[in-house]
Amino acid sequence: MNKDRLASLNTFRLTIWIGDRKKLLRRLAVLVLALTVLAFIAATWGVIRSPIESRTSPLLVNDVTQLNPIAVRRVITPSTTAEIIAAVQQSQGPISIGGARHSMGGQIATAGALYIDTSSFDRIINFSPRLKTITVQAGTRWHQIQEHIDSADLSVKIMQTYANFTVGGSLSVNAHGRYIGQGPLIRSVKSLQLVLADGSLIDASPTHNSAVFYGVIGGYRGLGVVTEVTLDLAENVRVKRRAQAMLIGEYKRYFFDQVRKSPSAVFHNADIYPDDYTQVNSVTYSTTSDAVTVRDRLIATHQSYWRDRFLFWVISEWPLGNMIRRRIVDPIRFSGEPVTWRNYEASYDVAELEPSSRADSTYVLEEYFVPVQRFDDFAALMRSVLRRYHAHVINVSIRHAMKDPGSLLAWARTEVFAFVIYYKQGTNDAAKKVVAAWTRRLIDAALSVGGSYYLPYQLHATVEQFLRAYPGAREFFVLKQRLDPTNKFRNELWNKYYHP
Repeated sequence: MNKDRLASLNTFRLTIWIGDRKKLLRRLAVLVLALTVLAFIAATWGVIRSPIESRTSPLLVNDVTQLNPIAVRRVITPSTTAEIIAAVQQSQGPISIGGARHSMGGQIATAGALYIDTSSFDRIINFSPRLKTITVQAGTRWHQIQEHIDSADLSVKIMQTYANFTVGGSLSVNAHGRYIGQGPLIRSVKSLQLVLADGSLIDASPTHNSAVFYGVIGGYRGLGVVTEVTLDLAENVRVKRRAQAMLIGEYKRYFFDQVRKSPSAVFHNADIYPDDYTQVNSVTYSTTSDAVTVRDRLIATHQSYWRDRFLFWVISEWPLGNMIRRRIVDPIRFSGEPVTWRNYEASYDVAELEPSSRADSTYVLEEYFVPVQRFDDFAALMRSVLRRYHAHVINVSIRHAMKDPGSLLAWARTEVFAFVIYYKQGTNDAAKKVVAAWTRRLIDAALSVGGSYYLPYQLHATVEQFLRAYPGAREFFVLKQRLDPTNKFRNELWNKYYHP
């Protein structure tokens, strides 16, 4: 074989080899792409599918975070006040009470307790459209009230953002929402009924058994079992949304000039974007005579919310997730100025926040209250702490509240801004320790500017921090000793901070 033929043969072989290699690389590329797409689909399905219901013993009580499983002795689901009275009289051990179970630090139970589940204690007792009042059993959900009063063009006066919680649970934490010129829920409560440790049933209001009234609301079920509550109502008006982006240094002046002074503002909150915490999206809903653009009068229940789960995954887990939210997601969400009913804006479903699983990681809340004049000081301190600890924050929502009228465990001892921190954490011990560390730093930051922190969340605060944030606690403890001398009504919150 001559050299030319050999060279041609080698060239032919090389061409075939190169061609085969290119085909192989293309096939490998297609395979990698297919596997990547399949992995993305699998991961996405794991994120957007309906939440998994954890199957545990009915005697194991847990809250929504799934971080605080507590074994109780017995569970009852009363539907009448008489059943509650009998259970309290007959119980020789500790008693705990729970409703929607959205407190996040063991505030609903203690080990070995008789657990009173109020989920079936949800009857509407009386409704007066003329007086604009409603009386309900404590296990009633806010959405039930909205469904009952909407046809009378009335609305709840004060409640938290989500309508799934029970009235009794909201009273126990003295909840608040996005309402301008309002604040703690106690400002809309006319009266309540309470079963005491000896089984007696008493009425309480700002003018009758007032010490009990101001102790029970915000008292985290440490004084007795609330059975009935009478609430003030408001007009169900049309509201128009307006969003405004700004730097955080501009927010306080904007709020006082454009929101607090506005006679038409009904709802307001502002979101601070992690993780630089310098950009704010301010959202206000004001009364309007314009026609509604959203026909529904209430948000429908039992929706799937798979899109919300997907977006939370993108924001919390993708590289540049926070930027995607600020630059793409929120500009789309808050485009335009829709007009809705007040009841619609007050009927959000907490299911939109529920992930498919909380086994390895979970979403949790914390909240800090600061005097309005110290807003900028705390915002800077908060930014420093959260960035130093690389806290996995999803959102910080700013709210406003007027002064509490007198509850013993008041979180608003003056007019305040609230900083609501929504974050994601691992469920392992190491993750819990890190969260505990930065939480105590934030509590110190709030205390340093004359503020406080909210008690429905994880119990990371020291006893000293608790007593500094809630100076009325000592008076509350004296009242508890008088009403509940054997410390019958317990939960993990009072196990940590109350030592009779």
